[in-house]
Formats: sequence, structure tokens, C-alpha cells
Amino acid sequence: MAMEAGEIERLIKEAIPDATVTIRDLAGDGDHYAAEVVSESFRGKSRVQQHQLIYQALQGNMGGALHALALQTSAPE
Repeated sequence: MAMEAGEIERLIKEAIPDATVTIRDLAGDGDHYAAEVVSESFRGKSRVQQHQLIYQALQGNMGGALHALALQTSAPE
């Protein structure tokens, strides 16, 4: 079963409360998403560390209920 965009956003915001999250359904199939996440907690972290925080927030759904997620992460400017 695919995840809905709102569920992805909710999980990320629960784990990273200050995050600004934008989710786009890339294929219109509820299976391929792009997420832009901006959070102060990313400051000073590598891109890999930032993405690991997102994967942790998704609680094991990546690769299962969530098939594909293109991530763009950054700290606020």
C-alpha cells in the first residue's frame, strides 16, 4: 500500500518539528514523491546526515510503503 503525501509530511514534522516540508507526487501514482525539507537541525550536517534524519523519520517505510522519494534538504538561509 502506498503512502500519502500528508503521511510523509506528518512523519517528518513529528521527528523534526521546526521543518518546513514540501511534498510533490512526481508520477501521480502516490508511489513516487519529491520532498524538500528545510530545517535548522540540518545546519553543519553533511547531505548524507541530513538524508539519514529523514529516513529515520519515515520509520522504515522507505523502500516498502514508500517506493521512491527524491530528497532535497537544507538549513534555512
